[in-house]
Amino acid sequence: MKVTIKEWNAVASWRWDMPEDDVCGICRVQFDGTCPTCKYPGDDCALLNGQCGHSFHMHCLLTWIQQDASKGLCPMCRQKFEWKKSE
Repeated sequence: MKVTIKEWNAVASWRWDMPEDDVCGICRVQFDGTCPTCKYPGDDCALLNGQCGHSFHMHCLLTWIQQDASKGLCPMCRQKFEWKKSE
């Protein structure tokens, strides 16, 4: 029996390398979802990890940091927010 493939539809999925139950500490949306600013997951919205161990959508954190009330502190633990360097 000979089989000829006439059409092939590929499907792909992606996810951040984070535990499933982790959510952005600001918007409370899972990292696989979209932040309030983005239309699609991963839309130029990287995850930012702080030295304190908390993670946020880039747009959420940038909006937070720009507010005077934030004083450059992590919204979760109120320590000075410093980006964790990539390994």
